[in-house]
Amino acid sequence: MQTVLYTLGLMLFLLGLLTGFAIPALKNPRMALASHLEAVLNGMFLVLLGLLWPHIHLPNALGATAVVLIVYGAYANWLATLLAAAWGAGRKLAPIAAGNHSATATRERIVSFLLLSLSLAIVVGVGIVIAGL
Repeated sequence: MQTVLYTLGLMLFLLGLLTGFAIPALKNPRMALASHLEAVLNGMFLVLLGLLWPHIHLPNALGATAVVLIVYGAYANWLATLLAAAWGAGRKLAPIAAGNHSATATRERIVSFLLLSLSLAIVVGVGIVIAGL
């Protein structure tokens, strides 16, 4: 599981770095900066979780569940903020970063779904990890 977390973490970190190059080209640069930071920080979090993994004692199924939830949360966070930056969405759940931008109702729903689902996933996943320490 360590290698999976290291690999996925470094891949997300790289996506964050690449997202940084796209900031000026996206509709909402402030949200694009948020996407860049989310990917870089969540990538580091996945690598850190990989370093902690030998100290986490969970049944295999529960450990795998925690990893899936946390990885989903990390990548969905990057994707949600990137889509919001490209579409000008996120007004409902990220009003400071969204500013005066707005998108179609469908695009707003997609971003809102990702933001809500990733929040639940990462909280539950981290809770499982804490229980296994």
